[in-house]
Amino acid sequence: MKTLATQQEILLMKGSAFSQNQWIEKDADNNKRIPTSEQLENACWNGMLEEMFPEILIKSEDGKKLFVWYVHQCESFLQVELSEAPEKIEQEFSINPYVFLPAVFYT
Repeated sequence: MKTLATQQEILLMKGSAFSQNQWIEKDADNNKRIPTSEQLENACWNGMLEEMFPEILIKSEDGKKLFVWYVHQCESFLQVELSEAPEKIEQEFSINPYVFLPAVFYT
């Protein structure tokens, strides 16, 4: 019998006060601001999710941390997919409105 992998999906809103204030940095080379969406994405890839959201991150059934496999830049949010192994999230179970709404309307 095949075991199911634990998956988690998080949407981070780009225009929120959290995303604009929490992780603002300056680029040391040319002293310009790096876009907040890029800084937020870098924070996700650099393992900062656990520091940013300790209360919402889940663990696998055997208590291991989930890994960030994908960070998708959408128009108004970042979609972060965490899992034990890279697996595709089924459309009807996604929280990304660009993914689940077409699946709902066509089924």
